Amino acid sequence: MPEVEPALGAGPLLLIAAAGVALLLFLIMKLKLHAFLALVLVSLLVALAARVPLADVVGTLTTGFGSTLASVALLVGLGAMLGRLLEFSGGAQVLADSLVRRFGEQRAPLALGVAALLFGFPIFFDAGLVVFLPIVFTVARRLGGSLLTYGLPVAGAFAVMHAFVPPHPGPVAAAELVGADIGLVLVFGLLIGLPTWYLGGYRFGLWAGRRYDIAVPDILSAGGRTGPDAAGAPDTPGQGTAPAPAAVPPAPGGAVAGTAPAVAAPSGGGDRPTSGTAGPPAFGTVLALLLLPLLLIFLNTGLSTLATGGAVDEETWFVRTGQLLGATPIALLITVLVASYVLGKHRGSSGAEVESVVNSALGPVCAIILITGAGGMFGGVLRASGIGVALADVLGDIGLPVIVAAFVIAVLLRVAQGSATVALTTTAGLIAPVIAATDGVSTADRALIVIAIAGGATVLSHVNDSGFWLVSRFFQMDEKTTLKTWTVMETLLGTIGFVLAFVLSLFL
Repeated sequence: MPEVEPALGAGPLLLIAAAGVALLLFLIMKLKLHAFLALVLVSLLVALAARVPLADVVGTLTTGFGSTLASVALLVGLGAMLGRLLEFSGGAQVLADSLVRRFGEQRAPLALGVAALLFGFPIFFDAGLVVFLPIVFTVARRLGGSLLTYGLPVAGAFAVMHAFVPPHPGPVAAAELVGADIGLVLVFGLLIGLPTWYLGGYRFGLWAGRRYDIAVPDILSAGGRTGPDAAGAPDTPGQGTAPAPAAVPPAPGGAVAGTAPAVAAPSGGGDRPTSGTAGPPAFGTVLALLLLPLLLIFLNTGLSTLATGGAVDEETWFVRTGQLLGATPIALLITVLVASYVLGKHRGSSGAEVESVVNSALGPVCAIILITGAGGMFGGVLRASGIGVALADVLGDIGLPVIVAAFVIAVLLRVAQGSATVALTTTAGLIAPVIAATDGVSTADRALIVIAIAGGATVLSHVNDSGFWLVSRFFQMDEKTTLKTWTVMETLLGTIGFVLAFVLSLFL
């Protein structure tokens, strides 16, 4: 990134930053401008207002954008491919059925939640929830009780994994922007995310199920294909029971965009190929594929930690090879290649079928990748203009720890505009230069700050969040009940995650 000497004092720079965030919210919320376009436009205007030299403006924008996408695009794309392969092969059903048998019907909500945690490692929140809904509805009908008893632990599991754990775009983008180690973010994301889900997702789901008797709807029993697009917020939200989501019509001939059409069903459900394809994969196969990238990444993190402590020589062939194989992009690449064979060709699918399946995963993540890259652009402008240093000075003067400031900023942005991705990337962009200008911020601190930002970007999901309407419509709950259940659960998840991250930061 071009070295730019700040041309303004701390006061004007902070006013420019505040005006930039306010303009960003106005463009997204009032003018309904796409978040990617809004972030790019605001980044340009902030650079000009902060008097970044005209010759350096474009370089500052593109450097911030490109450096973020260098890791984000790889991880999000590969993670989406892995999730699509598992979804297409029937891995979600296998996980849920096997765990319900092992846990027993009395603990079916726990079994479904654990299955969602495992399946949620590579798959996004909306796609994962839509894939799991038929399973949740079937179990709820068979065992009885409120839908919330089974549905909230599952929705909470996907929400936690999506917010806290790489390779999901939020934590990946935040880690890249603040300079955190992805392996440590993964470790802390799991250490914090699992108890957060147990308390805020599973236990709260059981309580909500006893308090609110929500019947299992019939929206998925008519054979229609449903998907996240069906859950968009209505133009005029009304009172009472929320309307059923509309079925998403199948693509002509079951085709997906790509070089091998008419093979894979669109993401989120639908028909699967039957000719020449074996049944669903075994439980052990699905579990092994989910654990493979984790083990490889942990290998890298463990070897790097041992090398830093002097226990092993970092220059040896074994350590360097282990670090290479455990680098997150390489670990996910290896896993996708293995999954393509094990879940594809090994089960009788042709190369064209497998190619079409992985290709169908890329379209839905394009907007997310571009938004996170634009968030990196915004962060690059804040660093180059000197706004980050000015913000660090203010936080130092009032004595607010960086991790608390990161959480508060993320909460404000989340409540104001609804998108967790925008809240994550904008907060990380704002706080990254503060971290750089603050002494004593360790590698562990940076990873925990990422978790704190993710917690802030999770709380208080309400009517400006697409996830709110996804749950409201599929669970057939009115807005008031959704606020009392889904919104409260999201707030618990985000708050508990932040508290655990803050406590850990005091000891590490």
